[in-house]
Amino acid sequence: MSEKKRKYVICLRNDDAGDLEVRKLYEVFPDELAAERGYLRVVDESGEDYLYPADYFAAIDVSKEVERVLAARAPAAR
Repeated sequence: MSEKKRKYVICLRNDDAGDLEVRKLYEVFPDELAAERGYLRVVDESGEDYLYPADYFAAIDVSKEVERVLAARAPAAR
């Protein structure tokens, strides 16, 4: 079975969300209910996963090599 492709976003703004850094890359964890409500689940600078407005971020595509490096440093998928 192949591993599910990870999704990444870049933070465009944080509007007083002190645990997000603008211009930083974040992995998005699956959360269909949150997505339906306009939110994304990401692990922020606190090290915990939280919901943030989706418009704080822009989706980006990363190469397989970059994905491999990011996956090696990322917390376990939720």
